[in-house]
Amino acid sequence: MVVPDHSRLSIVRQCGILGVSRSTFYYEAVGENPLNIRLMDLMDKQYLDTPYYGVRRMRHMLSEHGFFVSRKRVRRLMRLMGLVAIYQKPNTSRPHPEHRIYPYLLRNVAIERSNHVWCSDITYIPMRRGFLYLVAIMDWASRRVLSRRLSNTLDTRFCVEALEEALRKHGKPEIFNTDQGCQFTSEDFTGVLKAHGVQISMDGKGRWMDNVMVERLWRSLKYECVFLHSFENGMEAEKKIGEWIDRYNHLRPHFSLDYLTPDKVYFNNLGAGPPAPMTRLKAA
Repeated sequence: MVVPDHSRLSIVRQCGILGVSRSTFYYEAVGENPLNIRLMDLMDKQYLDTPYYGVRRMRHMLSEHGFFVSRKRVRRLMRLMGLVAIYQKPNTSRPHPEHRIYPYLLRNVAIERSNHVWCSDITYIPMRRGFLYLVAIMDWASRRVLSRRLSNTLDTRFCVEALEEALRKHGKPEIFNTDQGCQFTSEDFTGVLKAHGVQISMDGKGRWMDNVMVERLWRSLKYECVFLHSFENGMEAEKKIGEWIDRYNHLRPHFSLDYLTPDKVYFNNLGAGPPAPMTRLKAA
């Protein structure tokens, strides 16, 4: 927002108007060092196979790869990546204390038609010299990815932008399900859902199975795309991930969808009337 070569306002004056210190303008963020990036990459791959691993087991896994680091470092990096062991324990994935937590609405609900239930989650995307965060909005019944956004910070805005794009392009669901992350419990995010008359559902603590459809998407994306490339920058990550999601939607058949693609199931079952033949899906 500060224009260095402004013809009338100096940098000092612009910073004063914005209410920030001049040092903030000159500050350049220092990214994670190569060792931490390597550790995060190993922990991300391990988490996909063993999501119940906490700090102690992650530290032991790293030591088996020849990296002897402290629990404090492992804990910090796991928090940075948004990784939390799924077993029940006190204060697991603590939500924002001022945000409302909504009940889980999908238990024993048959989800058989498009735009009945949408779901969303955020995952960590490693790059050669850093990392990004990816949020996706998915239709539960068809597995179709409706929108996505990449961000270099875990803020709320990129999640809201993905939600608004999905609503703009695909109408609205009856129910929207997420975990209890502060991005999804924020008033900015839930306010958009309420404004469209969407029921809000949230997973229980440590219940990754409550949002299992997106968890399966992340596993497929990382093994079939992210881990096969070493993204140089965000532009390359956006391009490769976008290409993979397009193939996932248009070309990738699913066993649980009677070997139909997400696109075919989503558009065949859109609107009123009986759904096309497909496996009956129940929420966990």
